[in-house]
Amino acid sequence: MPRGEPATELSDFEKQRAANIAERDALLKKLTLEAQSTGLFKKPPAFKSGVQSAKKKAPAKRVKKENEAPAPRRTSLRLAGITAESEVAKRKAEVDYQAEKAVQQAKRVRVSGDLDLGNIIVSGQKWDSSGLLGIDATSSPPAKYGRTFTAEDIKNTTDKDLKAMREKMSGLQLWGSWEPNRIKITPERIYSMSFHPTETKPLIFAGDKLGNLGILDASQSPPKSVKVEDDDEDAEEDDPDPVITTIKPHSRTISAMHIHPATPSKLYMASYDSSIRALDLEKSVATEAYAPASTSDDEPLSGVDTALENPHVLYFTTLDGYFGRHDTRMAGDADSSKNATDLYQLSEKKIGGFSLCPSQPHYFATASLDRFMRLWDLRHLSKRDPSPIGEHESSLSVSHAAFNAAGQIATSSYDNTIKIYDFGAKGLDSWKKGHTLDESDMQPTTKIRHNCQTGRWVTILRPQWQASPQSPIQRFCIGNMNRFIDIYTSSGQQLAQLSGDGLITAVPAVSVFHRTQDWVVGGTASGKVCLWM
Repeated sequence: MPRGEPATELSDFEKQRAANIAERDALLKKLTLEAQSTGLFKKPPAFKSGVQSAKKKAPAKRVKKENEAPAPRRTSLRLAGITAESEVAKRKAEVDYQAEKAVQQAKRVRVSGDLDLGNIIVSGQKWDSSGLLGIDATSSPPAKYGRTFTAEDIKNTTDKDLKAMREKMSGLQLWGSWEPNRIKITPERIYSMSFHPTETKPLIFAGDKLGNLGILDASQSPPKSVKVEDDDEDAEEDDPDPVITTIKPHSRTISAMHIHPATPSKLYMASYDSSIRALDLEKSVATEAYAPASTSDDEPLSGVDTALENPHVLYFTTLDGYFGRHDTRMAGDADSSKNATDLYQLSEKKIGGFSLCPSQPHYFATASLDRFMRLWDLRHLSKRDPSPIGEHESSLSVSHAAFNAAGQIATSSYDNTIKIYDFGAKGLDSWKKGHTLDESDMQPTTKIRHNCQTGRWVTILRPQWQASPQSPIQRFCIGNMNRFIDIYTSSGQQLAQLSGDGLITAVPAVSVFHRTQDWVVGGTASGKVCLWM
């Protein structure tokens, strides 16, 4: 302000504003002093040189919850005409929550009794057992992935028999009637698959995450397309998808399936809903072959198998570490039903897979989350204290253990290896009751490096032998995370790497061989299948 000029007087508004600011500052200062005196605001301790700061506490490990029921959706109270935060609103929210919770729980509860296939069909054609089985049934652009087994490997093979087998397996062709992305056999992710033992046509079964069973007859051919007139804008070319039947025999994941060659009209399915159902393909009925005494008992099943000599006894494993033996002939008798099932606690953690030895069915192998592959003898298996005749520990969990008729076991493990154990060469056929194996006897004869890190959205990779190969060379197939299916011999030599020339857009994680024919099928997380013949 220039000297000599009078000071400008503040207006009444500016005076009031300045007074308000001063009053606010005084109040804030007072509140700050009171907070400091009560200890609410404490200055952090000064950092002292030479003293190491405390380590950051590691976050708690998240535990995956299997098939957790989804939380009920929130609804608008305003649209419902209810005032928020009122007692009516609270009661309505609680009632809605409990109702939705009951609905979700009801979907997961096992349905007991026989199920007619016509009543549980989800999609596809009406069930027709006569036409489906055949006359002998009762008797986005794909990513580029590099191959690790090529025609050059076959060319450089010096062993004539091995070379011939490699040429044969690598010569399998993808089913050309429909592209794999059009063959959606189940609504959700495929967990288990099986071929029907018939040799007249490839009949494929696939079980998914929600308990659906898809059935595909791969002998069908696309109908001849109908030519569309150029002036008919509303018409579309008739190009239907393959005929697939989908039913829902279980309320939860179908984890495994099995068909005994002596009873080919029955498909056994094990499920996380704690039951095993027998799908009678002739009568079109899914009967309950095994289930716990109460529908409230939660004992998710991870596998099912039968011995070649006896199709009436079911063997199964659970996610709680149990191994079970159930005689279906005793289940219908009220007096003997209690004795129809024997349960053995073989592991404190999940048993992911198991199988009986086809040639010596009193021996069976289990693979568990506790990192062990164990070999057991049914002839002296104690309920009180079951002991294996031998075990081998891997660095990470073992996903599956598959026996073949030659007494060899193939396992897949999260340590990214496929291990092969040759107990046939160690005299399995001549072992007496009570025979045990030491640590050296349980060492694998072959290890194959194989990526088994499937993650959360891809089904765990499991090896599966061809049950009755039409050659002396034992072989098994397993999914490849690079969207192939690999085929190996029992000595670890690769026979083929099946691909689809850019048509395979997802990992065929679930892969199985036909029992006798050189047919291989793979199932993906999108419920689609790839078939090579």
